[in-house]
Amino acid sequence: MGIHINQELKQFHLTNGKVSYVFHVMKNGQLGQLYYGKALRDREDFSHLQAYDIPTAASCHVYADDLAFSLETIRQEYPVYGNSDFREPAISLSRPDGPFIPNFQYERYQLLKGKPSMEGLPAVYTEDDSDAETLQIVLRDGHLQAKLILTYTIFTHLPVIIRCARLVNEGDSKFHIERLMSASVDFPDKDYSMIHLAGTWSRERHVKERVLEAGIQSISSIRGASSHHHNPFLALKRPDATEHMGEVYGFNMIYSSNFLMQIEVDHYENVRLSTGIHPFGFKWELNPGESFQAPEVAMVYSDKGLNGMSQAFHDLYQGHLIPRQWRHETRPILINNWEATYFDFNEEKLVNIARSASELGIELFVLDDGWFGNRNDDTSSLGDWETDQNKLPNGIESLAGKIKGIGMKFGLWFEPEMISPDSELYRKHPDWAVGMNSQHRTLGRNQFVLDFSRKDIVDYLYEKMAGIIERTDMDYIKWDMNRNITEAFSSKLPPDRQGEFFHRYILGVYDLYERLTSRFPHVLFESCAGGGGRFDPGMMHYAPQAWASDDTDAVERLKIQYGTSFAYPIYSIGSHVSAVPNHQTLRNTPLKTRADTAMFGTFGYELDPLRLTEEEREEIKKQVAAYKQYRNLIRDGRFYRLQSPFESNETAWMIVSREQSEALVGWYKVLAQPNGPKQKTLKLQGLNETFSYSINGEKAYYGDELMQAGLILPVEFNGVNGKIAERGGDYQSGVFHLTKHLMAFAGK
Repeated sequence: MGIHINQELKQFHLTNGKVSYVFHVMKNGQLGQLYYGKALRDREDFSHLQAYDIPTAASCHVYADDLAFSLETIRQEYPVYGNSDFREPAISLSRPDGPFIPNFQYERYQLLKGKPSMEGLPAVYTEDDSDAETLQIVLRDGHLQAKLILTYTIFTHLPVIIRCARLVNEGDSKFHIERLMSASVDFPDKDYSMIHLAGTWSRERHVKERVLEAGIQSISSIRGASSHHHNPFLALKRPDATEHMGEVYGFNMIYSSNFLMQIEVDHYENVRLSTGIHPFGFKWELNPGESFQAPEVAMVYSDKGLNGMSQAFHDLYQGHLIPRQWRHETRPILINNWEATYFDFNEEKLVNIARSASELGIELFVLDDGWFGNRNDDTSSLGDWETDQNKLPNGIESLAGKIKGIGMKFGLWFEPEMISPDSELYRKHPDWAVGMNSQHRTLGRNQFVLDFSRKDIVDYLYEKMAGIIERTDMDYIKWDMNRNITEAFSSKLPPDRQGEFFHRYILGVYDLYERLTSRFPHVLFESCAGGGGRFDPGMMHYAPQAWASDDTDAVERLKIQYGTSFAYPIYSIGSHVSAVPNHQTLRNTPLKTRADTAMFGTFGYELDPLRLTEEEREEIKKQVAAYKQYRNLIRDGRFYRLQSPFESNETAWMIVSREQSEALVGWYKVLAQPNGPKQKTLKLQGLNETFSYSINGEKAYYGDELMQAGLILPVEFNGVNGKIAERGGDYQSGVFHLTKHLMAFAGK
């Protein structure tokens, strides 16, 4: 277990019994990749895992007397373009006098207990030194007078390796970074499928799969956010891998801005996976004495299929990424007023909504957009973070006090990164908006983006938000970002340093998050970006939950939440019950189905409780009570995907407690099927074979039965069985609560 180092052969083996990662120093002083996969026992020499003595036709070779040593055919650890390797590199630099081909050679290593922190960037953490061990490899380019530090952290009990890179200028002249990947991994064959999460607004993180072929395949964002369109997650799975069996490698960028995750299949069918800040438009000036830190990437190996990979990511983020104070804290059930009122509200209306919601058992009232400036639609007032006296003449403090007087927590919506052209702030500081004053600025959702690369702007927003938090004794903030960045130009950066803008912008966002969460650790932050446009691990470091999508339709949410679960914990997924017809799809689904879907996440409501019938109110009371009973299981349990909405008309998933004494199963059928199977079963996962489990407090079954034969689903209407049918029609759903049966039984 741990990190094994063969100092004589300069070989490094990271292993914990679940995964092994092996690399070494090659004869040219650079690093070569030897193995990444299922755990290997340590041995005296791993050099046989890569051949250096087989010449290849038409390859350039490094040494005149060694025709076999060509970087074009060798698996490398942090490759450079231009010295016989023609694949895309991990690093690219230039100097004021022109391009430069770096040659970073091994100098030394350093072992650290635990994991070092990263200033200014989100990162995973450890509780104590026993959680993980870290290896740092120091490489040096003597001609450039620069130091490259590659950092590898392996966790003790997780099949996870965290990687990043840092570049230090130790010389007396500046140079420029044009590419600095967080990690590069070379695989010896291409027999994989690539899994990624793609979509757009209102249908985020749909699961996509493609077989690797010769050439370059990639996912990326150059929008200034990780984006609705490509999540910074990618997996490689073997052809025979399934949800619960087979080899899978997962990669997730802990970063929230422009990224590139790229797979290159070369002419020898080797695979190079690169991940890091997108090099398009990126150019960072590194002056003498300065350093640049690339963000972290989490790498997961699973021999238990895609679901095993997901569980490793979930455990990592739940235990080592989200703010410590929220890891085991119960999250409140909330109601958001947006779909109930939009911009049309006053204090009396909001208090009445809150009071009615409180009677249903809901714990947190969130006031969404429209409480500030002169905000009656989305065309004005962003940046004017003062209470709209026309709507709330007694101030936001009065409303917060009345909400808390009801016995509810109080939360507020902000969009701090934006500014409206029609705002007092813009009239006073037009140069605060991203873009050049002398050129056209593109509007998005009737707003511009504030230049968060500037500290003075971040300071201004911090003072505004901190003041409101203190005056209202706030419990929750929904932090929104409703447009991506265009005309990426900062008025405070010189023309030759505008390539630094996007990264400096997200550093400003992280800085504001860090200052607010440090000063107000009791405030629960939920990140949002037009829904799920910035659902990434970087945001999760500060905000333990994220609004998964503006689309609250239960049918669409099956795919969105299923795809999100590939990398992100269920308890990070903002999932609410909304009114029907749904405001995004106009679909009518039963209240039960909407709640059964939202149950697997951070539960809440987006509707007007004053418009509910008495029957609906009673049903919601039961839903709220049920979620309160289950939410610790949802927070702490292990998640299993059972049926994919991308492959059939049915979706199913479940959560099992760590002790296997309790489970919660969700099952959904979108469209009715005429004259279907007489008896339908659902095979479960993760139970203890020897335990007997009661289903919703009734009949009990052994765990092996439920996993091998399956959970018997309620009888479906088939046209002639109306008297005994328990379900039917479109948009069916069921939630089944399994509890360990205390009394043994004999086959009954």
